[in-house]
Amino acid sequence: MSRYITVTLERRGVSCLARLLDEEAPRTAGAVWDALPLSGQVFHGKYARNEIYHLVPAFAAKEPGKENTTVTPIPGDLCYFAFSSDDLGNPSYGYPEDRGPGELTEIVDLALFYGRNNLLINGDQGWVPGNVFGTIVDGLEEMAQACQDVWMNGATDEVLTFARSHEDTP
Repeated sequence: MSRYITVTLERRGVSCLARLLDEEAPRTAGAVWDALPLSGQVFHGKYARNEIYHLVPAFAAKEPGKENTTVTPIPGDLCYFAFSSDDLGNPSYGYPEDRGPGELTEIVDLALFYGRNNLLINGDQGWVPGNVFGTIVDGLEEMAQACQDVWMNGATDEVLTFARSHEDTP
């Protein structure tokens, strides 16, 4: 039986429903499911293009490693990235002080891709493959509009939440 999660932009009051890809990414989907709910300040992608994400402390008992990876996510993909704080420590990224080197050792980036033409390459690090662990099955259009609003009007005080859904099917 499929498992579903909701992804919500709290202040904007917009949610979408995603199905976990348990067959394609069992370690990642399982680690995310076990850690839910996860909330944090939303950020909009600078390099990847049509992406919103949040950064949370690493939560898996064992890091899932690479599985079902992509560098070209499509609209509706949910991706997992694992970084050390040193990976994100370059001041050009613009993260708050509590996200830089020395504060969090391991950081997880949970991302939602809402549009086309994404490319996961970073000028400092090169290719940054992400584990695709879920796919949006309902509400992508409304979420994409809200994501565009984050891009155009700012992410200040906006919280991105990934939570278990109470729905069995979309």
